[in-house]
Amino acid sequence: MSRPVEPTPRSLILDLLSTLGRRAAPVRALVEAAGLFGIRENSLRVALVRLVADGLVERDRRGEYGLGAAAQALNREIRSWRRLEERVARWSGDWLAAHTAALGGGSARERRLRARALRFLGFRPLAPGLELRPANLAGGSVAGGSEGVRERLAGLGLQAPGLVFRIAELDPEGDARARALWDGRALVKSYRATRATLEKSARRLAERPVAAARVESFRLGGAAIRQLVLDPLLPEPIVPAAERRALLEAARRYDRLGRAVWAGWLEGIVDEPRDCPAGVRGPRPGADPWAAAQGA
Repeated sequence: MSRPVEPTPRSLILDLLSTLGRRAAPVRALVEAAGLFGIRENSLRVALVRLVADGLVERDRRGEYGLGAAAQALNREIRSWRRLEERVARWSGDWLAAHTAALGGGSARERRLRARALRFLGFRPLAPGLELRPANLAGGSVAGGSEGVRERLAGLGLQAPGLVFRIAELDPEGDARARALWDGRALVKSYRATRATLEKSARRLAERPVAAARVESFRLGGAAIRQLVLDPLLPEPIVPAAERRALLEAARRYDRLGRAVWAGWLEGIVDEPRDCPAGVRGPRPGADPWAAAQGA
């Protein structure tokens, strides 16, 4: 499975706040959760101040914290993991391409955001400056079209998303090279390994002490959902879709267990809408790949 990422103060705060939707969390609740992972209160407070300065976290009038406007586009991508299969359309054999060479080098931040956006949507380099993926993503005016993909790439920080276009035909050699950009066997192997890990953990989770169960569900659930969020959503015959769906169902079941384990922490948050921008209720703590997505 995707290797569990040890949370940093930054990624932990973003992960926890993504669970709350329009609610906000007091510092005491964030400190309590951080203590489970050996993160000191001072480190968490420093990270919180920096996240506010970056616009990723906002402080409401009660002095509590929720996700900021700058984090919303990425959080929408992350929260969508349960509906992953709704993003897949029938594949006609066409491809979507992103002409990144025309964007130039850009700043280090621009290059990082570009790489993150393309990775989230499963693009791979076919040639220098040309990223490709199967045109099987739902969205836009036609199934597999580029319209919805452009919007998502722009939201994730890709400059000039209009440089995304559809390729109706590759020559046989180019088509073969394109299909070989992904290792289908390795993907299936990773789906099965992650599913087995989740099922093994699920059998023992209820018997573990609450603190240990929270840490385990956070790490394993987060790794599984990170894997799903970053999955390229390949069509058949490149990857058997049933294998991906089986992992998705296992992750949904494990997420329900994780919610139960973290229920006490969630109940400690005041259930009152904050005056920051409205969000949508997210998954339980541990379900978002902020550490990987933010480069923390």
